[in-house]
Amino acid sequence: MKKNIAAYAATLLLMVALDMLWLGLVATSWYQQGIGHLMAEDPKIGVAVVFYAVYALGLMVFVVLPAGKGTADGGWGTTLVRGALFGFFAYATYDLTNWATLKNWPGSVALVDMAWGAVVSSLSAAAGKWAWDRC
Repeated sequence: MKKNIAAYAATLLLMVALDMLWLGLVATSWYQQGIGHLMAEDPKIGVAVVFYAVYALGLMVFVVLPAGKGTADGGWGTTLVRGALFGFFAYATYDLTNWATLKNWPGSVALVDMAWGAVVSSLSAAAGKWAWDRC
């Protein structure tokens, strides 16, 4: 149980920290230019908290736990790749659906966001594996 809690906390904390840097500093104006017409003035913090909690749980179930349980394919490379794939597919679901169904959803936003999803998920899964291995 201790390993699960540590791995989940590490996964969640790194994802939130990286996403706050991305959304708050790196990509703020870029998102504003691309989809500002769709953005709420005040984000719904409670919904964001639920997203991060659920997303980190998904990374745990599909990436971190299989890597931590001592399976033959549970190395660092596998963790990074599976984390990246999980993020790419999850963010692609969101972005490609928006691109297909919403007016004026920029393709560049979809592509960059999918790449970001792969990066942040890969690194967050790695943090979870690191915590699992340390406990």
